[in-house]
Amino acid sequence: MTAASTRGSEGGVSVEIACVVGARPNFMKMAPVFEALRSYPWLRPTLVHTGQHYDEAMSRVFFDELGMPAPDVNLEVGSATHAVQTARILERFDAWLEEARPGLVLVAGDVNSTVACALAAAKRTIPVGHVESGLRSRDRTMPEELNRIVTDVLADFLFAPSADAVENLAAEGIDRAKIHFVGNSMIDSLRRHLAAARARRTHDRFGLDPRGYAVVTLHRPSNVDDPESLERILDALRSLAARLPVVFPAHPRTAARLAGPGDPSIAGVTVCEPLGYLDFLGLMEASRLVVTDSGGIQEETTALGVPCLTLRDNTERPITVSEGTNRLIGSDPAAIAPAAETVLAMPPPAPRAPALWDGHAGGRIAAILAAALQPRPGLPAPEEDSCRATI
Repeated sequence: MTAASTRGSEGGVSVEIACVVGARPNFMKMAPVFEALRSYPWLRPTLVHTGQHYDEAMSRVFFDELGMPAPDVNLEVGSATHAVQTARILERFDAWLEEARPGLVLVAGDVNSTVACALAAAKRTIPVGHVESGLRSRDRTMPEELNRIVTDVLADFLFAPSADAVENLAAEGIDRAKIHFVGNSMIDSLRRHLAAARARRTHDRFGLDPRGYAVVTLHRPSNVDDPESLERILDALRSLAARLPVVFPAHPRTAARLAGPGDPSIAGVTVCEPLGYLDFLGLMEASRLVVTDSGGIQEETTALGVPCLTLRDNTERPITVSEGTNRLIGSDPAAIAPAAETVLAMPPPAPRAPALWDGHAGGRIAAILAAALQPRPGLPAPEEDSCRATI
């Protein structure tokens, strides 16, 4: 396998790595990797934003707070159905690949940008790396599950966040030489920015005491698209709010289905706009309980030592249950109240750190890629436009 290389600004050989982000979780997963890649003189990471998360203001907040530079490329695909959005990303990213010819494409997570960019690269025989590889929910009704499976089949470097992810990949017949157990780069971002997030004291804005409130996030179609299902969830949240205050930063998908903060159907629940990374991390860290259907929040609450109730029948992150603070309560909203009572009757748990969730996953990923992409001594000097560095 080979990777295209180009002359660096000082005449040396550099390999361009296209680091793809598209939705908010990608930013937290990619930021530590991107930073670590920049420390290798023969690597040239380029930040490609597909624009899948199309709120410019919120995207800018995430880039600024995570210390990421402005994207080198923005494909501006915007919102659409899964099929249309994936097709737009595939078309626009492929056009960029034809011109840029990077040596490797690095994708993260399980969103439409992940699978579309991996597919475009693979069709052009450009090596693909996948950050957060090997997670499986075993539920193919979830679009994210299909994205994970396809991306892992296409990838040449599979960076697994946990031991169960490694075994999932091996069971699917992936060559173990391609699989690298590196830890969780999202937790790198959390550890790096936690002090700054605490200093925000987000809970003060809502008049709340630390460990005296619950945080809710919901966005999956199975929970919020059906009006009857959403109403049952709101009933459960009203019951929870009778026990302790509830803050509900509403994902745009969810907010579109709510009448608004003054709607009596959500009385007792403080609904607010989506928060930036630091504000939300600070709000979550000081909470007593989180109710969610998000994957990444299951991991973050584990690292923070905050009890998490996941309103889903399955999870692609079982380590957050076996070694963390997460409880999978199923898809029936009626389970929220009794599960919350159980949690609130117990002392708050301590933060948990599964293997290699130590803040250095990004560095491990960069080291693996740097070793694989380093030009071998004695290779002929590259031509002006490009050369090949052997992987």
